Amino acid sequence: MRTTLDGALIAGLVATLAETAPEPSPVDSRAAVRQPVHTCLVPVEDATDDMPARWGALAAAALAQYAPDPAALAGIVGLPPALATTVYERVCGKLATDPVEDVRIDLSHREHDTGDADAARAAELLARWCLPESGIRVRSFATADSFRRAVRSLDLAVTSLGRPVTLTLPEVTWTEQVSVMVGLLEVLERRLGLPDGALRFEIGVDTARAVVDHVGGAAVPALIAAGEGRVSGLVFGADTYAATCGLTDASADHPACDFARHLILVGAAGSGVRLCDSPTTLLPTEDAVAEGWRRHYQQVRRSLALGFPQGVDIHPAQLVARYAAVFTHRLETHSAESLANLSSGS
Repeated sequence: MRTTLDGALIAGLVATLAETAPEPSPVDSRAAVRQPVHTCLVPVEDATDDMPARWGALAAAALAQYAPDPAALAGIVGLPPALATTVYERVCGKLATDPVEDVRIDLSHREHDTGDADAARAAELLARWCLPESGIRVRSFATADSFRRAVRSLDLAVTSLGRPVTLTLPEVTWTEQVSVMVGLLEVLERRLGLPDGALRFEIGVDTARAVVDHVGGAAVPALIAAGEGRVSGLVFGADTYAATCGLTDASADHPACDFARHLILVGAAGSGVRLCDSPTTLLPTEDAVAEGWRRHYQQVRRSLALGFPQGVDIHPAQLVARYAAVFTHRLETHSAESLANLSSGS
């Protein structure tokens, strides 16, 4: 057959492509470890010695009161009838044996200075709980005062524990904040005798500039790169993100929020960095239990479908809808082995 492009030209272009190909994104081997399905975000003033067991007991009590059987729970959240009994039994078992998979003690939202006592208290609780994953959420690096408080809390907690702990840096808006965090963790590791790279952190993607940077580029890949292998996860905060876009009354499923989720998903693809979605802000309390469960169940199912396998819970009773949604998703889409792993907490 007659062609126009000769072999030498094609060989030269092949060489050009080989020389200019970007380095593949490194995937941290720790990403292969099972990811928690949630993070319980607890204000430091509400954290108690028995928090994991207490959350499980409160969730189980809410389930017994408001949905005492599979049909009742199915009617509230919309479980598929064929799966209702299995899901209900697994939710009951999970709440009884392993209700909390991950916790972040929040040191970031007190109106006054959180103080050294709160950071020390957080470290004490993390040591006592002995959860597979847990940590602290410090203040943002947005202002000098906030930065100083964040660093002080970080230093106190990590120094007291003397071991790695999961850290969350919220409201990141540019890469230098991430780079500064990396530098702080390097110093802590060196001075505390911890292995290089032991201290890692999550980035709070809860501002518009953490999604699209100031020149219109996708911000997530640059933020991950600035973390130099220390970024363990990205935590999307829909409410704060929407507010920075000027959408003060937007819901978590607003198109602008989904746009952010899509960019986060694509930006983190291949990196091994975990994705965690926003909390449902309508709490399942008093007269709002049914609607709170229904909304939370729907949001969790939606998050899973959008590629966010983890989400934030801010109230004990949310565990009911969280696990109902996750078990239903697993039953519909995953293998029996993965479902067994979830129910056993492995």
